[in-house]
Amino acid sequence: MIERVVAFAVRHVDPFLAAVVAVLMGIGLVVLYSASGESFVRVGGQLMNMAVALSLMWLIANVHPQRLAQLALPLYAVGLLLLLAVAVAGEVSHGARRWLHIGVTRIQPSELMKLAVPLMLAWYFDRYEAVLRLKDYAIAAALLLVPVGLIAKQPDLGTALLVAAAGFYALFLAGLSWKLMVGLGAAGAAALPFAWGMLHDYQRQRVLTLLDPTQDPLGKGYHTIQSSIALGSGGVFGKGWLNGTQARLDFLPERTTDFVFAVYAEEFGLIGNLVLLVLFLLVIGRGLYIAAGAPTLFTRLLAGAVTLTFFTYAFVNMGMVSGILPVVGVPLPLISYGGTSLVTLLCGIGILMSVHTHKRLVKS
Repeated sequence: MIERVVAFAVRHVDPFLAAVVAVLMGIGLVVLYSASGESFVRVGGQLMNMAVALSLMWLIANVHPQRLAQLALPLYAVGLLLLLAVAVAGEVSHGARRWLHIGVTRIQPSELMKLAVPLMLAWYFDRYEAVLRLKDYAIAAALLLVPVGLIAKQPDLGTALLVAAAGFYALFLAGLSWKLMVGLGAAGAAALPFAWGMLHDYQRQRVLTLLDPTQDPLGKGYHTIQSSIALGSGGVFGKGWLNGTQARLDFLPERTTDFVFAVYAEEFGLIGNLVLLVLFLLVIGRGLYIAAGAPTLFTRLLAGAVTLTFFTYAFVNMGMVSGILPVVGVPLPLISYGGTSLVTLLCGIGILMSVHTHKRLVKS
């Protein structure tokens, strides 16, 4: 009886992905304990977040990809309606309107779009696979730009970037012409002066701080300067667990969330960073392997977009902490404290498991 229960529980779980994810989350708990000042309450909260996220990952892994395709349009429509509701009646906090109260709790609808957008675009391209034309890519681009625009308006630059990246990866993997991408890139570069004028003051300041953080060392440049000090002071082997001075002496801001990588790098050094990079590359490599072997266009695009979005999380966070990218509020995947991003990421892992373990797929 027990063997049957265990077999049922793991039948749609990819052992390789599950093992790497478990190691990353274990590292996250170790770093969080140090970054939070040895707070068991903080670690306990993250354990609860992990329990919820892992349950959803398992649930999605057991959903057939055909069912995921059927959910794409309703999920996208609900996400758009919730974003519109946020724009009209969302809660304002720290100058941004990102949250929506529903009954006894509140939600951040922009997080839903990190999965809804690639699902929608994968479904759309799969539906018109036999007759894909330029207008189909234009329609797909519009399906992407509408939620990205609504999220950027809140403003939430970090989430808008991740949603835009997820959608772009679906467009790219669907065969978007290189010539068109180069043309759009050139047009985007030409529009930068106009885009600069449309940015909020704090967003422009982030770009200026990236170029020279020392112009405001105790203000806008503080995050970048302190995280750079932590990265450098870790050296090759690190200062040891619980011995990072930047975190322990409260120099590092947001050290359990956006800047947790600085805590990790200071305590475990270059060797620890290389270990973390290898673990991230294992997840990304496995995801691309699953995408390459997926049986339909829908599953290939979805698995590829989810995997490359995971890459974007890691690249942007590490670049932000290292001072080569602006501070945009993107967490380090599976390491940073927080329930919302953890749920989104593990739901994406669940999608990869679903695509890989459901060998037979009837196209919708």
